[in-house]
Amino acid sequence: MQQQPNIYQIKSISQLMRLLELPAPLHPLIALVDYCKMPMESFLKGQKLSLDFYKISFKPTFTGNIKYGQGYYDFEEGGLAFLKPKQIVFSPEETESYEGFALYFHPDFIRNYSLGKRIHQYGFFSYNVSEALFLSAKEKAIVANLFSTIAHELSNNIDGFSQDVLVSQLELLLNYSNRFYNRQFITRRTVNHEIITALDKLLNDYFEDGRSLKEGLPSVKYISSELKLSQRYLSDMLRSFTGLSTQQYVQNVVVEKAKEKLSTTNLSVSEIAYELGFEHSQSFNKLFKAKTDFSPLEFRQLFN
Repeated sequence: MQQQPNIYQIKSISQLMRLLELPAPLHPLIALVDYCKMPMESFLKGQKLSLDFYKISFKPTFTGNIKYGQGYYDFEEGGLAFLKPKQIVFSPEETESYEGFALYFHPDFIRNYSLGKRIHQYGFFSYNVSEALFLSAKEKAIVANLFSTIAHELSNNIDGFSQDVLVSQLELLLNYSNRFYNRQFITRRTVNHEIITALDKLLNDYFEDGRSLKEGLPSVKYISSELKLSQRYLSDMLRSFTGLSTQQYVQNVVVEKAKEKLSTTNLSVSEIAYELGFEHSQSFNKLFKAKTDFSPLEFRQLFN
């Protein structure tokens, strides 16, 4: 196991199996682990880890309060969490939280398949672990069946069709996860409206406090950090509710702020652009024209 400063980097699934004191995987690029069958005393607790492969965790049940975005929610049916390669994670301090199943697969396993070219489209691999997919009873049954099917295929002798079958099953699991996440955005509407309200307040305070004048336009990274959400989750959630990515949402807010200044002040277009965080007024003019079909001066003339 190669060690970087304060981070254990695990390069292969076989290496992980040795760390977990489990038998070597039948296929070196994919493995399914049942945590109930794992000798947990051998696992490092509270250690910062980096995996060079994907991980999908399936917990048939959750107990207690689960962190979700900015809040905590009771959820008993179970859920899924996703990690992409090179994400830094912490192993739990308490091994009791390691329940359920984990499916590991290396990027090389899907590299020569269409899934290898499209896996970046499954944005939930870039979500924080706290932004887990919570499953209804029916959804949990579907996922449990898929995990069982994958486990059955992995237990068979490897032949010329094994990889094709496993990749198709993996793709089916990811497509169902996409569907279930979309459902989750809808069913947790109240939570997501609270996030949007917090976003609006964050942006309003940013411009009203003059931070845009000092630091420029608010970045997606800054916004997601302040809201304690991953960039991809925030963008996907906003797109589900508003049809806009985070960047597009911010641009709309900027344009509304510009309209207010153009209609109620005597500031020049360049001064307004500068106050809103633009380095060059041309960039501001281009954005304003794209969003309103008017140049800033043309919009101001409507009020004169």
